[in-house]
Amino acid sequence: MLSARLDGEDAPGERELTERHLADCAHCAAWLDAAAVVTRLARTAPVPPARPIDLTSVDLPPTAEPPERLEEPNERRRPRLAVGLRLGLAAIGAVQFLLGAAQVAGLGRDDHAHEAALGSGHLWHESAAWNLAIGAGFAFVALRRTRPTGMLPTLTAFVGVLTLLSANDIIAGRVEPGRLASHGFLIAGWLITLALSRPALDPGEPPARGTTRRWTASFDPEPTTATAGPPRLRLVERHAPATARHRAEAA
Repeated sequence: MLSARLDGEDAPGERELTERHLADCAHCAAWLDAAAVVTRLARTAPVPPARPIDLTSVDLPPTAEPPERLEEPNERRRPRLAVGLRLGLAAIGAVQFLLGAAQVAGLGRDDHAHEAALGSGHLWHESAAWNLAIGAGFAFVALRRTRPTGMLPTLTAFVGVLTLLSANDIIAGRVEPGRLASHGFLIAGWLITLALSRPALDPGEPPARGTTRRWTASFDPEPTTATAGPPRLRLVERHAPATARHRAEAA
């Protein structure tokens, strides 16, 4: 209990017992006074300054500097490879667009006209529209720096179906070599698009500033009132205290 009293942690009930004991026991009272002096000196004595440690005579192993990160040859080739693929895709897109424009102009239509097919002219126009759209899509992918993942499903399905139909026409002898050669640009563009969709060739850079949206559509009516300012001060009637008002009402 005496130690708890020195630390200020004695309970109120123990404090009374300690006071009665110290009043009757001179030995415990003297010990408590001496312990209080020692505790006070320990708490108020200045802390001696730390002695400096001499490490000059200590042999420490030399610290090795962290090795510089060497750029792998593949990492240096990826940007150049991506640029080359995009340039090639842009050239293929231009060729595909020119093929579609030539079909729109009617070049080579006489060689593929079928007298039995009443809708051969419309089919020719559909083929021209596909070539124009694919050429524009290749050019769009080549100009952007993002992965062309959105174009792959449609392009892959088109190339797959066209390959099967072309193989069937070759077996049946219903296609000319020149027509098949024009499909080579489409297949080459599809392969380049497939390569550019890989995560390894993604530059990982944010889009340009011009791609951010500058306007938004809102279908909710905008409020016509102006923005309310800070509340104004006004005078209020002074009321009597609650106790006085209650007394007046009771009377």
